[in-house]
Amino acid sequence: MSSIVVQAFMTLDGVVQSAGGRDEDRDEGFPYGGWQNDYDDEVGTQLVREWESKTEALLLGRVTYEIFAGSWGVWDEDAPGLQGELTRRYNRIPKYVASRTLADADWKNTQFLGPDVPEAVRRLRAQPGGEIRIWGSTQLVRTLAEHDLVDEYRLLIYPLVLGTGKRLFAEGFPISRFALAESRVLPSGIVLCIYRRNDG
Repeated sequence: MSSIVVQAFMTLDGVVQSAGGRDEDRDEGFPYGGWQNDYDDEVGTQLVREWESKTEALLLGRVTYEIFAGSWGVWDEDAPGLQGELTRRYNRIPKYVASRTLADADWKNTQFLGPDVPEAVRRLRAQPGGEIRIWGSTQLVRTLAEHDLVDEYRLLIYPLVLGTGKRLFAEGFPISRFALAESRVLPSGIVLCIYRRNDG
């Protein structure tokens, strides 16, 4: 059985929008793109490197998929450091995309989930394998939570309040029970929290 792991860079007020780049996601006129870049944390970089080494597939909503395809999908695989490592990995693993509007994709190893996303994800999760990683994709995460299909939330919480932007757990998010598996404070003040399903 595979596990569905939601991974996110998140502010104190739960914003996950456009953490990595100024123009990554300007939806609703979001003015704070690239907010994560003000924090330099080598420990956090090492954690992401370790986590992504376990990623066997990406599961993405349309907007996040297009952001990823326009970056990881075209960047140089021989780039130094984490950028090259993730570019190589993401190019080789399957990408599963939830979209009502996209019909084809140029990024290799991309598959569309079809009209019944929960059922498609249920089938993926039932297959042998490792971690199926979700980045961003807040609407997809909510849909999966409504069908009890999220196994783990892996959050890096930044000591920052933005007051606006897409939130991972927006108003009306379904009730979900998880157990805290790990927490620690990184040198920059970022707090790592890992929550796993609580089936007890």
